[in-house]
Amino acid sequence: MVVRYRIEDGLTDALGHLLGCDAGSCTVRTRQADVVIPLDRVVAAKEVPPPPPRRRRPAARQSPPAQ
Repeated sequence: MVVRYRIEDGLTDALGHLLGCDAGSCTVRTRQADVVIPLDRVVAAKEVPPPPPRRRRPAARQSPPAQ
């Protein structure tokens, strides 16, 4: 879920899992912390798909020994 909300200098987003919502606020668990957002500051919110799985790096190639 992403929630766009007003802050002092403009707008910001909280991207993560919605933990809960009540009459005055919602809580989003981001990678860094749980963010409690007053509902009167929310501009937009929507569900987003989960991130794609991380790609594994290919193993480093080893050059044949010099002769």
